[in-house]
Amino acid sequence: MRRRLAAGNWKMNMTPSQARAFVAEIADSVKGAEAEVLFCVPAIDILPAMEAAQGTNVQIGAENMYFEEKGAFTGEISPLMLTDAGVKYVILGHSERREYFAETDETVNKKVLCALAHGLTPIVCCGESLKLREQGVTMDWIRMQVKIALLGVSAEQAKDLVIAYEPIWAIGTGKVATTEQAEEVCAGIRALVCELYGAETAESIRILYGGSVNAANCAELFAQPDIDGGLVGGASLKPDFAKIVNA
Repeated sequence: MRRRLAAGNWKMNMTPSQARAFVAEIADSVKGAEAEVLFCVPAIDILPAMEAAQGTNVQIGAENMYFEEKGAFTGEISPLMLTDAGVKYVILGHSERREYFAETDETVNKKVLCALAHGLTPIVCCGESLKLREQGVTMDWIRMQVKIALLGVSAEQAKDLVIAYEPIWAIGTGKVATTEQAEEVCAGIRALVCELYGAETAESIRILYGGSVNAANCAELFAQPDIDGGLVGGASLKPDFAKIVNA
């Protein structure tokens, strides 16, 4: 059985003091959760959030990572920095990184390989624009993104990583893919993993849905056979995130 994962992506929100207070506040509300509970937070918030999460079932992850261990890369954060801080999960290839910071499928692949080499679990993001969906090429686009992101990843490594399907047109817009649309793409991703690595890996890998997930729509989404939890944006900044976790 794949363990569900409720992952929050804070994006560029929460100061260190706010992060510490919020994690401490929500920890009691999710302490009995069957799902894994994770907040991927801005780099400056990692240590204070870790301190607040100590002794609870809340895990703290990162929102991004560079593919070199160290060097003249001003403003970046390395896998060594993350592992030394105690981070296990890192979001890679989010659509906002691609759109605003010129990330490509190839750089996402480099980051995935680097993360795995350092014992980090990548949450690999994929998703299509509204134009691509209207043109009927959603699955072609998703397959391309996932295949390039996983180049050089072994079947054993793939079992432990996480793939997050986030239709770009549903991120922060209030629009949500229908349950059927979300399940169709997540099932397609699992089928692709089966093609690449075999049935055992496909059954082990966790696939999340993200895109305007909230307390009202999460239960129906998470009841689908190929959706193993959510990568949640704005709703992960509110106490209501506990309802999503417990769903």
